[in-house]
Amino acid sequence: MHNRIALFRAERGLSRKDLAEAVKVNPQTIGYLERGDYKPSLELAMKICAVLEAEVEMVFSLTPFDSLVEQMRARMEAGKQ
Repeated sequence: MHNRIALFRAERGLSRKDLAEAVKVNPQTIGYLERGDYKPSLELAMKICAVLEAEVEMVFSLTPFDSLVEQMRARMEAGKQ
């Protein structure tokens, strides 16, 4: 499972500890999740998304996410046409 927890967490100015406290897990668990060493339960994934104020599909995926840089380049190129 792939995720963008770190991206959304950073965007909201949350530390791993902040997020861990909000979803009631150990901060190490957040680190394991961000590195892909651990797969969250559905309940934990939903709690994380609620704290991050993001839809599950935006944070978690079974396939790798496209690079954000590549997405931005594609949008810029599309805007030039």
